[in-house]
Amino acid sequence: MDELTEVRQLRSGAPTPDRARLAPGRARLVAVAGTEGRRHRVWARPRFVIIGVAAAVTAVVVTASLLVGGEDTRGLTTPATLTEGDLKGMSAAELLERAARAVEGAPSVPEPRAKQWIYTRHALEYTPVLAKSLSDNDFTDERWVRYDGGEMALVDAEVDEQNPTVVVDRTDMENEAENGTEEDDGRSPREMYRLLDSLPPDAQGALRVLRNENAVSDENDSDRTHSDYREISGLLGAPIKPPDGLAGLYRALATLPHLDVVDHMVEDAAGHRAIALRYSGNDSGDERVEREWLLDPVTFDVLGDRMLRDGKMVSGKAFTAAAAVVDEPGRRG
Repeated sequence: MDELTEVRQLRSGAPTPDRARLAPGRARLVAVAGTEGRRHRVWARPRFVIIGVAAAVTAVVVTASLLVGGEDTRGLTTPATLTEGDLKGMSAAELLERAARAVEGAPSVPEPRAKQWIYTRHALEYTPVLAKSLSDNDFTDERWVRYDGGEMALVDAEVDEQNPTVVVDRTDMENEAENGTEEDDGRSPREMYRLLDSLPPDAQGALRVLRNENAVSDENDSDRTHSDYREISGLLGAPIKPPDGLAGLYRALATLPHLDVVDHMVEDAAGHRAIALRYSGNDSGDERVEREWLLDPVTFDVLGDRMLRDGKMVSGKAFTAAAAVVDEPGRRG
């Protein structure tokens, strides 16, 4: 038996590659290759690495064209992938529809068990005036929240900065997460996950579920649109989002006014390039303050958000990595 016959037998059970299966990986490689100009806060990636990635992209594209029967795929991009130039003139509705199509149909996110913990780590940024009065520890937020909302754990670096300990604090959860905070509007991670999981993929259906749920009290809010926004914004910050529910949330958000796409890529607090979706509908009660929701330009996951006053950044928060489900506080993945 010659080598060619052996290779064919080994490949006999492999799925046939097609454009749809190859495009997502290609898009991610193209996105990596396109970050050469990105500013890194800690270290600069050597140029030869970028050259190597670019070469790898070329190799993948050529190989892909051979595997799909000789068709040249070098001009193809996935419908969801956006570049800097695509943002100019794009409406919020166009952006959010592309985002919805990108996330819906993705592999489902398994629901954690009640006693598991959700680990998140955020990078924080503040206006330069405020930043001068803060220590290095004030620029990160690392925490574990039990999935059922019963406990929260934080890193305590006050005793020993070199070996910080993880402290479980039940009191804060009883007083804040269970009864409501500005950050999560009183929902536990489980409540947020299940509400998102119940959303249909269409805008009006998702809005109908959110209005029936009425998880954010709107007794003093006579503006239905603003009430819808508060419901949606509370869920945009959920650490774990079922893909199809997130698609419905994006489409519901697209129906609201006061949304604009910033016409260039921005950098979030964690150093990621992001698409900024700006909401200028009096988010915080101060008409001069606007919020920007930051989306990954390839996956369209929510990276974080930031607040601006009179067009200048006041504060921001961004995931340094995807949220992790762990069995006990102190573990990070």
